[in-house]
Amino acid sequence: MFDGVMTAMVTPFKNGEVDYESLRRFVEFQIENAVDALLVLGTTGEAPTISDGERERIIGTVLEVNDGKLPIIVGAGTNSTEKSLKLIKSAEKQGVDGVLVVTPYYNKPTQDGLYQHFKYLSERTSLKIIVYNVPGRTGVNILPETVLRIAQDLRNVVGIKEASGNIAQIDKLMIELRKTREDFKVWSGNDDQAFHVMNSGGNGVISVLSNIAPKQVADMCRYALDGNVIEARKIHQRFFKLMKALFVETNPIPVKSALSLMGLVRNELRLPLTPAKETTTKLLETLMRECGLI
Repeated sequence: MFDGVMTAMVTPFKNGEVDYESLRRFVEFQIENAVDALLVLGTTGEAPTISDGERERIIGTVLEVNDGKLPIIVGAGTNSTEKSLKLIKSAEKQGVDGVLVVTPYYNKPTQDGLYQHFKYLSERTSLKIIVYNVPGRTGVNILPETVLRIAQDLRNVVGIKEASGNIAQIDKLMIELRKTREDFKVWSGNDDQAFHVMNSGGNGVISVLSNIAPKQVADMCRYALDGNVIEARKIHQRFFKLMKALFVETNPIPVKSALSLMGLVRNELRLPLTPAKETTTKLLETLMRECGLI
């Protein structure tokens, strides 16, 4: 898999349709700025509002532009185990490197239900699977004990994107994993916690910030993973306010606004998401200027 930063990519739109030209340029921008992997059609990519046909073409476009340079991971989780498997098998057929599978949302499975969900999927694909824990969106928190059970039993489940925001829970998970399965990776799912997670033994970050600051986030990760805490901290502190500002409204609303300020994609989302408030855009512009991004 990868250590470092994986950009949770936006999906560009133009007049309500997927903007494939901008998507191509955006993938090139990410590759040129030395990120370690790309996540396509996750939360930031507005996956719930993408049709099956668009999904296949988006993945194909990213794979074509990437041309084997970086690992390509595709969001493939729903709150139906069978529907999730369908997305996984489709992505597998297209030749991606792995899938990010969010814990089922709305129907709120038990911890055993979560385990059985990932067991069912892992037994039916050769792809590498990353668990995605984001209880603020799903209404369910996959506990360290359940993750450990998954890590021990399901060898093609290779890591977790931990976006619970609970540092104590993440630390507990990493401590226990090192006793049982050292190759099981833990990536921060929150930019503002990535520095801490890496310095506590984590493997990097699946990042929203790297949409607009890919080189800087990649540098922070490399410093942190190499043990250069001082240089990593400098970048973390420099971008901390911007990390927080990217979530003053629902992600990916602010990051789409920020990217439009850079001229990379249009400030366009699909309903029910709407463009950022003027106050949010002004805040982002101020912080991006302070960080030297515009």
